[in-house]
Amino acid sequence: MLRLAYINFVLVRHGLEEVVFAIHLFRPLRFLLYLMPWHWLRRRDVSRGVRIRRALEDLGPIFIKFGQMLSTRRDLLPDDIALELARLQDRVPPFPGAQARALIEQAYGRPIGKMFGTFEDVPIASASIAQVHGAVLHDGREVVVKVVRPEIDRVIRRDLALLHAVADLAHRYWPEARRLRPREVVEEYEKTVLDELDLFREAANGNQLRRNFEGSEQLYIPEIYWDYVRRRVIVIERIRGIPISDVDALRAAGVDFKVLAERGVEIFFTQVFRHNFFHADMHPGNIFVNADNPRSAQYLAVDFGIVGSLDTEDQRYLAENFYAFFNRDYRRVAELHVESGWVPASTRINEFESSIRTVCEPIFERPLKEISFGHVLLRLFQTARRYDMQVQPQLVLLQKTLLNIEGLGRQLYPDLDLWKTAKPFIERWMSEQIGVRAFVSQMRVRLPRLLEQLPEMPQLIHQVLERQASGEARVQAHVEELTALRESLRAGSRQAVLRTAGGALLVGAAVTYAMAPQDVPVWLHIPLVSWVLALFGLGALAAAWIRCR
Repeated sequence: MLRLAYINFVLVRHGLEEVVFAIHLFRPLRFLLYLMPWHWLRRRDVSRGVRIRRALEDLGPIFIKFGQMLSTRRDLLPDDIALELARLQDRVPPFPGAQARALIEQAYGRPIGKMFGTFEDVPIASASIAQVHGAVLHDGREVVVKVVRPEIDRVIRRDLALLHAVADLAHRYWPEARRLRPREVVEEYEKTVLDELDLFREAANGNQLRRNFEGSEQLYIPEIYWDYVRRRVIVIERIRGIPISDVDALRAAGVDFKVLAERGVEIFFTQVFRHNFFHADMHPGNIFVNADNPRSAQYLAVDFGIVGSLDTEDQRYLAENFYAFFNRDYRRVAELHVESGWVPASTRINEFESSIRTVCEPIFERPLKEISFGHVLLRLFQTARRYDMQVQPQLVLLQKTLLNIEGLGRQLYPDLDLWKTAKPFIERWMSEQIGVRAFVSQMRVRLPRLLEQLPEMPQLIHQVLERQASGEARVQAHVEELTALRESLRAGSRQAVLRTAGGALLVGAAVTYAMAPQDVPVWLHIPLVSWVLALFGLGALAAAWIRCR
């Protein structure tokens, strides 16, 4: 509750009280706004974009990351707000250089002069989790030193606790919670953010990306210097390029924007489908361009704290969805959603297909500047709501990355035909996964293992046959036992019937004799006695026969 109160206080302090009083709970108290002294004395020359950016900076890293994501969506935000939020990408207020020195010396356990020939106290860039300083190693190599902000763990865990509390309330009281799964989404986000605090993990991620794009002309990943990596400090090769957001500088360098935008799309699909390991924080603050060859410019990526990968099933379903989507096979898209469990099995395919077609058909054969994936996703979410489609937390990072890529493409080359660029890649990937090429590829991977097991094959086959024969013998024995048991039950059943019949005859004879009238003449007793004797005799015979059996 204290954190919620502080958030509202920060919003009001930065002149965003309309956000607070827009909440249903506080709406009746709106009149208090006009009684607040700062409302009368506030400077009116501060734009709303600046106020929003400053509020997010004060609220901490979770909110800054939210602003970074929004900053790439010029189609969803007014320009004045988008431009201000772009400052959150690498120009968050830094902490003092002396404090950075102290943190680095604490991590290495020695004076900073022992580690670096020179160290720049003024940071190159400052973000929500860490800031970056320039340095030179004693052997002359230029590097950047990334150091995590002090006390950042406490701040992040506090905000995550708030997110968990909100998610629990939503799960309990919000009808849409079962479908949107707020708890799972927050848990997935928590893992992502906490991983970003461990720079050993970031170093490993960077190494993997560098290995994946070794020798690539499309993307360059700087080298990680492992001897200098600590949990709170990392040292990386220093790269020099033009920030992807500086369109004027790129234009002055003669960069071919069409090639650059197409390469961005290809890099994304390569990471997701070929490597199954993708950079999931591709906002403009982390992307630079090497314009030495402007007609074939190369991307330079930094900050590998957030990466993503997919399960084999999710990757296959996603690729097939893209493939069907690019071919406008909306029925297959609908079927894949049912097969993957993303929508209930009871969904009527024809209706779902028609709804998807209604949303997606208008965007084909149109350049990126006339398409907004943000708006398309909103309409798809509205459609999914009708069909009880659940949010897939494991795909949230991928969706965020796709939105970032689209935002970059919109800035670089709005005339990009996204479908024409992506479709050949997906078709090639599908051909590699299905058919003769896929078979040959799989055999190439599995053949060494098969050859290794080949000498053991005769023995394995013999063991299988022995087990089968032994199993058949056991089954035959069980069958004989069951047959004997069945006959025993039948015999017991017959004996029970005969016992009952004999007992009934004896009882009937006794009752008949007892009920005979006493004043009946003697000569009339003869038939009655005969009947009684007959009944006694039958009962006795039945009892004797059962006893003998």
